[in-house]
Amino acid sequence: MSNYKQHLYPEIEPYNVGRLKVSDLHTIVYEEVGNPQGRPALFLHGGPGVGITPSYRQFFDPAHYRVILVDQRGAGRSTPHAEIRDNTTWDIVEDLEKLKGHLGIEDWVVMGGSWGSLLALCYAIQHPESVAAMIIRGIFLGRQFEIDWIHGPNGAALVYPEEFERYKALVPDAEDNVAAYCQLLSSDDEAVRREAAKAWSRWEGTMVTVFPDPEGLEEMLDSPSAMSIARIESHFTKHKFYLEHEHWVLDNAARMADIPTYIVHGRYDTVCPPISAWELHKALPKSELVIVPDGAHSPVDGGMTKELVRASGAVRDAGI
Repeated sequence: MSNYKQHLYPEIEPYNVGRLKVSDLHTIVYEEVGNPQGRPALFLHGGPGVGITPSYRQFFDPAHYRVILVDQRGAGRSTPHAEIRDNTTWDIVEDLEKLKGHLGIEDWVVMGGSWGSLLALCYAIQHPESVAAMIIRGIFLGRQFEIDWIHGPNGAALVYPEEFERYKALVPDAEDNVAAYCQLLSSDDEAVRREAAKAWSRWEGTMVTVFPDPEGLEEMLDSPSAMSIARIESHFTKHKFYLEHEHWVLDNAARMADIPTYIVHGRYDTVCPPISAWELHKALPKSELVIVPDGAHSPVDGGMTKELVRASGAVRDAGI
């Protein structure tokens, strides 16, 4: 994570934090930073279940942009915490439309990474008129091979064998690791749920940056976000991210072909293989693709941060 802070805009506090009841069960929390009269921009966190962190506010020029950051259903400050009931891709897509209307926004620039990239793409396909431009990172398209890459024995496990063994230790006999973890994370025993949440979150957390960040990882594992990440991610993964079929995004690329799109992907991303970014770029010929030579999965890794901030500046300078 070396030197990423030099590429970000200065630390900034929200000028508004609000709550929006989006269903009988769920209330989401959002915050606004930057220029209240500026170009609306929406930041979508990953996971699903990660929630917003302060550094996510710093990818946009605060003099130009009105940045809205959302804790999605069950994540961060949204309630109920770590809730998987009534929590699907399409529920969250429609939450974004409700929030847009609630804030009086016509359209916005959308930035998202990892799960946030899939959410941004699903949102753009369903509501292309709402998306003025997209900046997406660590591309994940919800396909079976991508799921197998993360959770099976023949993908990331070949790069991080010692960590995969640790991940498998709680479900040694499982043929389907995701389903097995879903069961543990729904246990009536709180200790079982907590142990499973830490194991799930540790597995993915160990490979998000080029160089390990053990202090940051331990801090995350001791926070409530470990439970929301594990419960909601495993839930979405088990249900194949609620896509009609695994090639749904690429098959519907024409619906968002005219949206200015900037794709940023780390060469050393072992969570989401770069092939997904390449195939999305081919399906969106007008898109710009940057493969960051020293980048991995995290947005707060030097080269990744630099390119994401550059992309938000390019959208600003283009007058979008």
